Amino acid sequence: MKLTKTKDNSYTFFNEKYQEAYHSLTGALEEAQKKYIEPLGVKDGQVILDICFGLGYNTFAAIEKAKHLKVIALEIDEEILKELQSLEINNKYNIIKKIAREKYYKDKNYEITLLLGPAQETIKTIKETFDIVFLDPFSPKKNPELWTKEFFQEIFNRMKPGAKLATYSCARAVRENLKEVGFIVTDGPSVKRRGPSTIAEKPSL
Repeated sequence: MKLTKTKDNSYTFFNEKYQEAYHSLTGALEEAQKKYIEPLGVKDGQVILDICFGLGYNTFAAIEKAKHLKVIALEIDEEILKELQSLEINNKYNIIKKIAREKYYKDKNYEITLLLGPAQETIKTIKETFDIVFLDPFSPKKNPELWTKEFFQEIFNRMKPGAKLATYSCARAVRENLKEVGFIVTDGPSVKRRGPSTIAEKPSL
């Protein structure tokens, strides 16, 4: 793991196995805010599924924005959970550090559970239904098992009617797989790159 400073002065790591950074080098925390929190309209009282927790930036940005949140996060790599302990951001990020160590955190505003293992397997153990989903794996070329129609079906089945998912990818195959399981797919914001991100909504009843 190589620590890398991004252009908004926040840090990410470069993963040697996948040969990719965990976040956009234009700004790691900016990416969490602009591609996930803002387009999904994170607000008080929601239930969130955070797929590929990594450095915990998406969950961190959510708890910075809103209260009374329940989050279930999925992560396969225990090494990144150890590496993030070296980061210093603010007091709220100390919650992320605790989750990474203990896999569970609860106070009057937040209940956060971290499930370790392949996301395509751990998702099958979840009984909760979600208001919003952060889908943030490595790229479809490097991490194809988390962009399949089968995995998207598992996500869809655990979303409430009208719930929304955000992901940074706008790859045609990704969008087609989302549409095939029933999502309504639209462009998300383009944040310092040519292509847009993607928003996928589960139709309301």
